[in-house]
Amino acid sequence: MASPELPVPDGLVLRPFRGVRFTVDDPAGVTSPPYDLISDSDVQELLDTHPNNVVRLILPSPGARATNGAPAWQTAPDSGARSSDAPAASTPAAPTSGEAATSPGAPSWATAPSSASEARAAREADSGGAADSEGASAEPYGQARNTLRAWLESGVLIRDDEPALYVYEQSGPGVLQRGLIGDVGLAAPEQRIILPHENVMPGPIADRLSLMSTTQANLEPIFLLYDGGGPATRLVDTVATTRPPLVEAVTRDGIRHRLWAITDTGEIDLINADLHGRQALIADGHHRYATYRVLQRQEHATRGSAGPWDFGLSLLVDSTVYPPDLKAIHRVLPWLPLPEAITRAKGSWQVRDFDSLESGLEALESTADPAFLLAGKSGTSHLLTDPDPLQLAHAMPTDRSARWNALNTSVLTEFVLPKVWGMQDDEQNVRIVHHDPWAAVRLAARTGGTAVILKPLAVEDVLAVAAEGERVPRKSTSFGPKPRTGLVLRTFD
Repeated sequence: MASPELPVPDGLVLRPFRGVRFTVDDPAGVTSPPYDLISDSDVQELLDTHPNNVVRLILPSPGARATNGAPAWQTAPDSGARSSDAPAASTPAAPTSGEAATSPGAPSWATAPSSASEARAAREADSGGAADSEGASAEPYGQARNTLRAWLESGVLIRDDEPALYVYEQSGPGVLQRGLIGDVGLAAPEQRIILPHENVMPGPIADRLSLMSTTQANLEPIFLLYDGGGPATRLVDTVATTRPPLVEAVTRDGIRHRLWAITDTGEIDLINADLHGRQALIADGHHRYATYRVLQRQEHATRGSAGPWDFGLSLLVDSTVYPPDLKAIHRVLPWLPLPEAITRAKGSWQVRDFDSLESGLEALESTADPAFLLAGKSGTSHLLTDPDPLQLAHAMPTDRSARWNALNTSVLTEFVLPKVWGMQDDEQNVRIVHHDPWAAVRLAARTGGTAVILKPLAVEDVLAVAAEGERVPRKSTSFGPKPRTGLVLRTFD
């Protein structure tokens, strides 16, 4: 049940807010991908693009300040992985399953799904929890707070005069997505208003909580989907096609990002009347949404009153009109050599051998799930198909739905990893590589381990599982296109 002292929204609510935006000449140069898709080497590349890049706020680095007052990591050459042992603020208990970390110091293709903050947070969880909030406030989160304040005072960032809902468009070759950025009213999962579909782990929540509570800000939106096709979407399309944008930026990937502000109270009321009875699915940002709710409880316990912490910065997209792109997330098992993985798999799976990764990927694409492609430094690939039905049935949990048990990530988590290979699905044993099977194989080759290549889940399966109140295993989905960070921020004052 939701905590009785917390506000309980009676529907999906998207509140206008006074957005905080950069005033620089090149708005693309100050934006970044979401924090958990930024590697250590990416940080320096973003800062080389623009010294005021938003990465300085979302991934503050520990370390002494340089003589010019900037953090040392901003002025020093990139030396690989940044330090990631800073303390995080003390947090209430959080769920215990979720994201994995990749190896520090790995190249960007290997570490892209695991930011320095997540690696730091995972190590804090391993060491028995986080330190007190005073230490967290000092550094690096205090650096983010001080940088945010300095940029607001100097005019690098400005706060819009009027509260607004922001129409956000991403467009490019094969890409068109439009949605609304605003303050979403926070709701417990059991209220069935905002539906999570993946599990989370406490480390990243502790890290994001330290950042949000210290900066008193939401610095990047989560990504929500809803089944719409109503007046809100029609208004979004009208704004995007008839009004001049507030911000326009083209990022290096060729995607054009445009932003409009809706300040008319009649239009805002129309949007919320349409949204009120709908459900939203968390497409990206499970840890940040969980952090929003932990921060809400923390602020209510401290202040005893309602406030900006009862809402969280979100991008809401009508998936009926703008269907999302769902990509696969692959696994790398650095401690399991490929020959051993194949040998063990043959006791419960049919194994087909291919002389190249390309031929194995073609076969995987045309094979019904559950199926997995194994590869490593040998250059060969090996397709697992047709699991032994008795072994599979014995391994899968009886308290899960048939649809959940049929997901390839569920079979991997409940059967292949623990029963076939004798390991748990955690950040020590399993590393994560988003989207690119070649990147996963390169990481496996570098570590002497095994890459496990998966097909993406079907959007309808994810939606159905979430609608039943279940959650898919961690790192099962990667919805896109993800919102660009830095186009509009939200502060609590």
